[in-house]
Amino acid sequence: MSNEEITLTAGDAEATVRPDNGGRIAGLRVGGLELLRQGERYGCFPMVPWCGRIRDGRFRDGATVHQMPLNSPPHAIHGTARNAAWDTARVTANEAVLTYDLVNPWPYPGRITQVITLAEDSLTLTMSVEPRESSFPAQIGWHPWFNRNLGGQDVRLDFEPAWQEERGADHLPTGRRIDPRPGPWDDCFGMPEGVDVALTWPGQLELRVTSPEKWVVVYDEQEAAVCVEPQTGPPNGLNTCPRLVTLLEPLEATTTWTWRAA
Repeated sequence: MSNEEITLTAGDAEATVRPDNGGRIAGLRVGGLELLRQGERYGCFPMVPWCGRIRDGRFRDGATVHQMPLNSPPHAIHGTARNAAWDTARVTANEAVLTYDLVNPWPYPGRITQVITLAEDSLTLTMSVEPRESSFPAQIGWHPWFNRNLGGQDVRLDFEPAWQEERGADHLPTGRRIDPRPGPWDDCFGMPEGVDVALTWPGQLELRVTSPEKWVVVYDEQEAAVCVEPQTGPPNGLNTCPRLVTLLEPLEATTTWTWRAA
């Protein structure tokens, strides 16, 4: 199947999708404003079959320990699918369906499906992980790089998490939940009623990232961009908070970005 670049349109919104570059959203323009940081590593990429870092690149499934490549030494980070070419299963004017079959170094066969739907005032991303044979632990998440500045003032982040995962020196959660602390952040937060984070570029745009999932990583330590990453579990979650994907119960997740003039 083709994996050529896809352009979706709805009203004055336009999304560029790159199946060949990790199934990522390479760009999202609203009223002429590009919301996502540009570049091969940026845009918004799917984190699957895990999110964030795995300690030392190792995770356990029952009695078996699997080793993933240490692409962020000493850890493995953000899954394998973001570096792969995805296939395009279906495209309409405002929706694209992409698939990716899990291969080595991931030890279990399975299929990932991502649906990208653009509306005049929103972008909805939905993803599922289905095993081919045996069950396995997995996570789903998205890693958008939103431009910090759209030509005016810097973006303002507003959210009310119930807790923050204490971050250790190795950048992984220690397992202790603490009261949320002020940024800058490279941290995971708990929002048990669902992820809800507002990004406001004063005088230009307000965008809300929402998801039924209860975990979000916020990363705003870079000058050019801020990241708001809804996901199905915390970093290192394959070890600490595994979600088992089975033939009867695939893992599914969704997030919606909704915008309006600020």
